[in-house]
This record gives sequence, C-alpha cells and structure tokens, in this order.
Amino acid sequence: MAKRPLNVGLIGGGGGAFIVNPHQKAIHFDGTRRVVAGALHPDPKIALAEAENWAYPIKGYTSYDDMIKAQAGLPEGERLDYALIVTPNHVHFDPAMKCVAAGIPVLCEKPLTVTLEEADRLVKTVKEKKVPFGVAHTYLGHWTSRFSRYIVRSGLLGDIRWVDSYYLQGWLASRTEDSGSMQAEWRVDPKRAGGSCCGGDIGTHALMQLRYVTGLDVKRVSAHMEVFVAGRTLDDHFTVYCELSNGGKALVRASQISIGHKNDLGIEIAGTKGTLQWRQEEPEAITILLPNQPDRVYWRGAVQGGDGFLPKDLPKDLMAEPTIPPGHPEAFHDAFARLHRCFEEDVRKYNAKQPFDCDGAKYANVQDGRTGIAFIDACLKSSHSEGAWTPMP
Repeated sequence: MAKRPLNVGLIGGGGGAFIVNPHQKAIHFDGTRRVVAGALHPDPKIALAEAENWAYPIKGYTSYDDMIKAQAGLPEGERLDYALIVTPNHVHFDPAMKCVAAGIPVLCEKPLTVTLEEADRLVKTVKEKKVPFGVAHTYLGHWTSRFSRYIVRSGLLGDIRWVDSYYLQGWLASRTEDSGSMQAEWRVDPKRAGGSCCGGDIGTHALMQLRYVTGLDVKRVSAHMEVFVAGRTLDDHFTVYCELSNGGKALVRASQISIGHKNDLGIEIAGTKGTLQWRQEEPEAITILLPNQPDRVYWRGAVQGGDGFLPKDLPKDLMAEPTIPPGHPEAFHDAFARLHRCFEEDVRKYNAKQPFDCDGAKYANVQDGRTGIAFIDACLKSSHSEGAWTPMP
C-alpha cells in the first residue's frame, strides 16, 4: 500500500529567501513529502500574501505561533508531520523550541542557534520530548560524502594524522550588504547572525564535513577571525588550527572575500596509509592517494569492491543509494533530497510510535548542531585572545 505523503510546514522562506527553493524541491523530490502550510514572513500581512502567491496551494499563517497552535486541533493525516525552519539565524531557536514542545519534528537550517545557552536548552528539550530533529548541513547529503565516511571510518586510510577542511567564497569581497542584498545584510549583522559571519555561515559546514567523514571531534582550537572589508563588525575570513580527539591536527578554514571562489567546500584527509580528497564543486568523485600507486578516482554509481583498496563486500545500504547512472550528475538538489529522505524515515517511525535514532549517521542531529555553536564559541574566545589555544565547551 502506498504511503501517505508527509505534511511539511515552512517557517520562513518568504521575501525572496534563497534557501527555501532547494529545500522545497527536495521535499517534493520523491512524492512522499509535500509542503502544505507556511508562516513565511515576520509581517503577518506579508506572510499571508506570500502564501496566497505561492507557486502551489498552501495554507498561510500570520505567524509560526499560529501555525503551531493550529496543529493541535487537526486530525492525523492533516496536521504537520514536520516543520522546516529557513529563517535567519536569530529566528531558529524560538520556533524550534515551540515545535518540539508541541511534538512536531523539526528540520532546521544551520546554525542551530546563535548562542551556546540556546543550543544547550534546545538539546535538553529534544531529548526530553524524544522528537526527531535534524540540522540541514547540506553537503552531508552527497553520496560521495557518505562513501568518504565509509572509507575513513573503516580504517582504509589508517590512523588520521591531518585534515584540511575548507569552504571558500568571494561574494562578500566588497560591501555587498550596501547593494540591497538581503542575503548579505543579515549575515553581517550581529543581531541577526550571532557572533560570527563567515565562521557561523560556512565555517560550520567545513567543521561538519570533518566530523561526519572522520568521526573525530575537535578538542581545542587556535582561531583567527578576521575582518578584511572595512566597516564590518563580523568576520569575513576564518582560520582555525584544531587538535583532534585522536591526537591528530586539522585546519578548518573559511573565507568570503576570496574572489573567484563560489561555493568551494572541500576536504583532504591524510592517514598513515593514504589520503582522501573531495570537493563539493566536483561532487561526483573522490580521489584516493596511496604510496607508490597511481591515483584512484571513484565515481558515484561506478564503485566496485575488491579492487585492491576497497574490500569485496561493500555495505548494501550504501551501494543502494545511487539512483542514476554515473556521468549524470546528482549534485546540490539531490544532496538536499537525501537529507529530507533520511529525515522522513525517522519521522515515519516517530508517527508510528516506533523507536528511531537520530544518530548523525545520515543527517546532522541536534547534538551536531550544538557542537557547531560550541565550536564558534571557542573560536571567538581564542580569536579575542590572539589565537590562544582554547578548549571546546
């Protein structure tokens, strides 16, 4: 029997917000989820007008408070199965807390909150209410990110000595915030973005890629959060030397003033047996470098075990993931869809009152989100102390 499509409600997403577009494509990707409602803007009149003019019929609400309150009176099958939060950073915590308190699962854009205190409160509430909660670190959704995770965590590279995880952009190399760009305006505003622009916006993606693929945590940081464009309060360049939980070292770096770079997220992992390289702008392949051997390039959809590096028997669930032949790129929208697809599995278990485990294996969970905030907190303290080694909270 076909499954009922899950009902998704949007919090934010009006007024030309970029991030809602890939999310809504991802939600409708498989036909098993659909957007049915939205509180799309902080101004009630604009919120209703945005819903009225949405690309397809949805129920508009004047506020997320009204939307959450309305769910209590709806029968199963009509009420929301989960909420997607796509607001600026400072409007993540409050709707997330209220959804969780109402028993509504949440998929929230990163960063989780703007303060560590808020993150701790949210983690505690999610654990108490036992509600599925995900943080939309998009790039974990690439199949090659998951394949990289398998390679590293299986020990095929040996012990990890060094990681270089980076995210480079150039779109804030001048005062983009003065050009009327909504995306730039709130990111450089401490009241809306929190304590960091570059680090919080894209540095946390580099951190999550490191943690997700390697399974290692950052123990201490020596950070330099810098401002290159005159007049800004928050960092537009972010460089952090890290001590890892296994004793190895890492560089987590991000820049939004590197002209020519677009969304250049990448990672290089050096172990005692070999090195792995991956770039988001070329996401279909990973490269493995081994001593005294030609470079190995593995393409999504064309991976074969038993080749002298990979074991013969590869995980069935991993190998079942690619849905189109190699050479037909999946890329960004598919990565979003994979996150929503995996989150859907836990939401359906939650609805059926079955055990579920948001363990971070297929999407970032609330604890991962808290780690990102703790990382920025430690980096701020270190940077204010001229790069002094600072432990993670």
